Formats: sequence, structure tokens, C-alpha cells
Amino acid sequence: MPEQQIAPISRQIWDMKYRLKDADGTPVDRTLDDSWDRIARALAAPEADPEAWIPRFREALEDFRFLPAGRIVAGAGTDRRVTLFNCFVMGTIPDDMAGIFDNLKEAALTMQQGGGIGYDFSTLRPRGAPVRGVGADASGPLTFMDVWDAMCRTIMSAGHRRGAMMAVMRCDHPDIEAFIAAKEDAGRLRMFNLSVLVTDAFMEAVKADAGWDLMFDGTVFRTVQARDLWNRIMRATYAYAEPGVIFVDRINRLNNLHYCETIAATNPCGEQPLPPYGACLLGSINLARLVREPFTDAAALDLQALDALVRTAVRMMDNTIDVSGFPLPRQQEEARNKRRIGLGVTGLADALIMTGARYGSDRAVQLTEAWMAALQRAAYLASTELAAEKGAFPLFDREAYLAGGHVATLDADVRDAIARSGIRNALLTSIAPTGTISILADNVSSGLEPVFSFSYRRSVLLPDGSRQEEEVTDYAYRLYRRLRGENAPLTDAFVDAQTLAPEAHVRMQAAVQKYVDSSISKTINLPEDISFEAFKDVYVQAYEQGCKGCTTYRPNPVTGSVLSLAPDKDKAKAQEAAAQAELPLAAPAPKPKDAFEAGGVVYMTRPLDRPEALPGQTYKVVWPESEHAIYITLNDIVADGRRRPFEVFINSKNTEHYAWTVALTRMISAVFRRGGDVAFVVEELKAVFDPRGGHWMRGRYVPSLLAAIGEVIERHMIDIGFLSAPEERRTEQLAYLKAVGQEEARPGAGLAQCPKCGQPSLVRQEGCDICTSCGYSRCG
Repeated sequence: MPEQQIAPISRQIWDMKYRLKDADGTPVDRTLDDSWDRIARALAAPEADPEAWIPRFREALEDFRFLPAGRIVAGAGTDRRVTLFNCFVMGTIPDDMAGIFDNLKEAALTMQQGGGIGYDFSTLRPRGAPVRGVGADASGPLTFMDVWDAMCRTIMSAGHRRGAMMAVMRCDHPDIEAFIAAKEDAGRLRMFNLSVLVTDAFMEAVKADAGWDLMFDGTVFRTVQARDLWNRIMRATYAYAEPGVIFVDRINRLNNLHYCETIAATNPCGEQPLPPYGACLLGSINLARLVREPFTDAAALDLQALDALVRTAVRMMDNTIDVSGFPLPRQQEEARNKRRIGLGVTGLADALIMTGARYGSDRAVQLTEAWMAALQRAAYLASTELAAEKGAFPLFDREAYLAGGHVATLDADVRDAIARSGIRNALLTSIAPTGTISILADNVSSGLEPVFSFSYRRSVLLPDGSRQEEEVTDYAYRLYRRLRGENAPLTDAFVDAQTLAPEAHVRMQAAVQKYVDSSISKTINLPEDISFEAFKDVYVQAYEQGCKGCTTYRPNPVTGSVLSLAPDKDKAKAQEAAAQAELPLAAPAPKPKDAFEAGGVVYMTRPLDRPEALPGQTYKVVWPESEHAIYITLNDIVADGRRRPFEVFINSKNTEHYAWTVALTRMISAVFRRGGDVAFVVEELKAVFDPRGGHWMRGRYVPSLLAAIGEVIERHMIDIGFLSAPEERRTEQLAYLKAVGQEEARPGAGLAQCPKCGQPSLVRQEGCDICTSCGYSRCG
């Protein structure tokens, strides 16, 4: 796509996340074409004749037809010491102190290079179990998860890009109930996604309402009712969106490598079940770019173009294994012995809209299965051709491989090709989170998710410091308007995530899973008012329809809403308010002027003007390592009927603090002046850990100077009545959770605002928080 045709938001994402720049910020990639050239040249390097493949690789990247994962786009062809693999499952944690901390070190080294990690904590003895030789009782897996959590915070505070973390625990571990309830504590395990490894035997026990033994190392610690334990999982997920579930027996039964590995964990977003030290390499075919004659009766996916593109993409991804670095030698060994890749799709929902199929309908399922079957066939045949040319993956065992559960579902001629030539890549298909990459690709729908919002407005910060409003539209919506006109009524195929029934989400996930040898990252977005009984059934449906896992998101006072939507009867009024508010948030007419309300919080569409005089308070912070005290001044303004923080000044005589205190002052003040639920500033500051260690202050441990500043801001917010005291917030959440059947409460963990740009535009898709305004991604 010519650069002048790139949508402003796509250009911004490219410039911020994927454009190669020198250390001083000077661009090396002058244009997007330069980025494609860089990637194509890097991935062609392993070929016998690289120059012959560069133009073919370059062609696949053009027009955003093939989208390598973000780490490849950002890192290929650079001299940066980064891995091009997205995520890893780390080694099995031994049940001894030395082994535990050896694994912690490996996790830190992996995350330092930006890799997300997954861990199975089921191998650690439960709380209260005897520790032989030391005369003590074990503290249990969750205490060690706290250590991993602190490590991840430390990596973040050291300035490195954070990959996400996934923690899983088997459904029969004696500490499973504590694991399920872990996220009830607001400050605990914030760096982790949590999922329960659910076995077939457990699902049968749930169905039969039978007893279920919780055991470790062959010893039964106690027996619970399986259905009660299932309901604990479901109620926790209903209340605060975690844990998810992973159907681990199905994963192992269908694994192409069943004969040489056992899987007990996944990467952070769940699309890659991996063995110890396994790594996932991701890329996506943009289906929206392959639809011929869109919005006509003749609209169809170009299957010939799909076949050619998939074959090129497989070759590119296979080469990536050879050019990528790895944080650990064992990760490199694992990747090169099995050469697994995860080729998937993005833009599925847009492609369905362009062919007139409503997401979740019979026709949508039929089309999706046909497209995914074609992709799978092309990928496996391409890999057999590569095997004939370059050799099969080192651990290929012809008889054992062909006996695999998923391989048995392949077309007969594909199986014959494998028997004849072997196969280059042990596993080939996966549906990964593509939130930021999809925005880069002219804002196509993400992965296999339905479109979240067809149109919204965003405020863009320009180089001169001013702001400019721009409309952001979904790719299929924008194309429809261009072809049919601004006033043409939308077809029935234009359906978004909020109007879909849960069953439609599950049905589409199950349809895709048939043709995916790894797994799928998908979030089933559910309405807030769905009943618990209806909610609980979503996971059962996922299991019965053949999914390998399930993740849901239901906005509520605990998780926090993402983009709020109004009931249909208020739709016209909501659209008018949203147009004024820059974002697709349903809201009444804005009060005061230049503001809108969402979830009881007022957001400003432009920064508030500063009055000549403001009330405020100055606080003194004495940090043990600082030669001079730090003084923090917070000034307030009365807006939306209450006093709220407006600006902050941080001053110190210590010149070493000057640059960062000025930057922090400006950034926090800018967020305050935008309005909205700015309490997230406190949580982000308090979460920062100093790699050198924190200090004890006023009888408790404060992890960093920034955390101390966050506590001052929190205290000020409480004093002026802007924020409830922690115990009051706890009481409010407890009341809510008791209403939905929980005994404990966790204050809000969801993000109504993006922590990077401050806009209330964070959506939950594919297990990730994705900002539709700036491209921020919480899943790494």
C-alpha cells in the first residue's frame, strides 16, 4: 500500500512500535516500504539464493496481506539483541528451592528480551506439606508466583518491554481453590494471566456431580465435589474475568508431537500450548485483503491467492527460526528440533462482512471452515515441500507423526505427502492475538474476533503539541461506505461484539479449532447483565464443541468496563454523544461543556484550562537514598461536581532527579487535565519496583521512590474525597461480589482508560487489553 494511503492511526502505530530508528530516535526506515524491505531481506537470508526470494517475500508483505507477528516486524533485520519469537513456556519447575530460583533466573532472562512466558505451577508442593530435611512446612505455589510477579515488575521498571506471563495449575492440585481465588486480592499477581488445566476426567466428574480428589505426588490431601469446584472457577471468572480454562487432555491427545512431548502449559494468550522450553513463532494471513468483489453477490475469498500466500508465509516463518536469537540455549534447541510455527488469520470478521455473512451464522461457519481448511491444506503441503528441499524437522518420526490425532484429520493426499517427504514444521497453525498488528494493517478486525466497533473518534497529539480529531473506522465499514455511499443502510452482516450472543462466539471458535493444530486466542465478550447460569454454560459449550480452551470477559464493577455501550432505545442519543466525545462510548449529553460521562466518570474531550488560582497541598517525601527531600505539590479543581486533582509538581534539590521529575510532572498533569478515572495513575506508580530494592517507610516496605510518590498522590485523592479509602473500596467490591455469589472481593482490575495514552478506549480481545487509540497492548 502506498504510504500516502496509510490511515493516520496505522502510520502512528508503525512509527511508534515497528519503525526502525537509531538510538537517538532518527528513523532508519524512512517509509513503510523500507520496513518491508528490511524484513524481506532478513527472512530471505537462510535461502541458498536469498536475492531470488526477497521480492517474493516483499510481495507477501505488501498491502498487509501477510502480517508477521510484531516482534518480527520490529526486530527482523536489525542489530538489536531481541528474540523474534513471541512467547515461551519455561522449563518444568522442580520442587526444590535451588531449582525454583534457577527457573526464576531463566524467566528473567527471557522477559528481558521481551518474551512472554508460561509456567505450570502444579509441580510445586501445596501449602502446609512437609519439606523434608528442614523441619518446615511448604508455603505453597502461590507464594512463589508472587516472586515471579515481583520479578516481572522489576523487568518493567528497568525499562524493558514486558512480555506477559501465564500461570496454570491442574484442577486436581491441593491448592487449586487458592489459585482460583488469587485475583480477589487487588494487588496480587497483576503480571499474570491465570488458567486452570482442566482434564477430561474432571469434566466427567462435574457432569456426574462426583467427588474429586485433590492430590500431590500420589497423596490425596482432600476430596471435594467436582461440581462445586467447577462453580468456584465459573464464579471467579464471572466476577473478575479469571481464571480461564485449558482443556489439557484434548491438547495432548491431538498434539502432532504426542510421541515426544507432554504439554502442561501455554503461552500467555493461550494460542500456543507448548512443552518445557517451547517457543511460539506467529504470523497471520489477512483475509480481508483477499476478498474479491466485496459487498456484491459474487463476493468470495480468492482461494488461489490464499494458497500462494500461505505457501510463501510458511517459508518466511520457517526461515525466521534460523535468523532469530533466543534468550536461552534450550529454547533454541527446542525450536530448531521441532520447527513449530503458528500461522493463522486476521481480518476474518471483515472478510465475512464483505461476503455478506453474519458472524456466528450458519453461512459464516460454512465459509470460515472452507477458508481455514484451505489454509491448513496449503500450509501442510508447503511444509512437506520444504522438507523435500531442506529436510524434515529433526525429531520427525514418520509412523508416530502420522498416528497423531490431528494429523489423522488431514486430507489423504496431504498425509501421503508427509509419508513420502516428511514435514519441515511439526505444527503449523495457530490463531494469535493480532490487536496492534491489525490496527497497523488499516484497522482490520483482529484475529477471528468480531468487529468491536465500526467507527469512533480519537484525539491525536501532533508534533507541535496540538491535538487533532480524526475518525477511526473499521476496514470493512470504510470500504462499504466508499463503494456504497455514506447514506447506504448497513447490511445484516455488520454485527459487532456487543450484539452477538455468547453462543455465536463459541461456535466460531469451535469451527476454526478444527483446522488449527495448536490453539486459539479468543475472548468471548459477554454482556454485563448475563446471568450466572447462562454464563456458566459458555465454558461447557466450549468443551463440548471441541475447543482447547476458553476465555471470557464480562464488564462489571470489578473488572471495569471497556468501551461502554448504550441500550438500543438510546442509540441515536448515544451516537450523538459519542461523536462529541471522540470515542464510541454511550453517554448522555455531555456535562459540563467539552466533556462526556461514562460509568459515572466525566472525561474531558480537551484539557481543562487552568484558573489563575487553585487550592492545593504540598507533601514531603524523604527517600533514604536521596541526599535531599522531595516535595510534591498537588493542586485541585472542582469539576463534575467534585474536587479532583488538576496538576502535580515534583521538586528536589538533587540534580539527578531533575529530568525524570520534570517528565513525570508533565505527564501526570496532562492525564489529570484530561479528566476521567485518573486513579489508575496511583496504581501504576505503586506497582513500580526498583531493581536495586526498596525501603521500609513508616513501618512497611515501599518498593521504589516512584511507589512512594504514588502513595502520596493516593493519600491526597482520599483526603479531597476524589478516591475512597482502600477499606471503603474493598467494602464496595465485597458488596458487589456477594451479590454475584462470591465471599471475597477484589477491587477493580479492569482498565477503563488506557494506561499509556489516558483515553478510555481499552478493549479486551484475544485475552489482551488493546487500546484502539494508541495501540498499547497489555499482552506483550
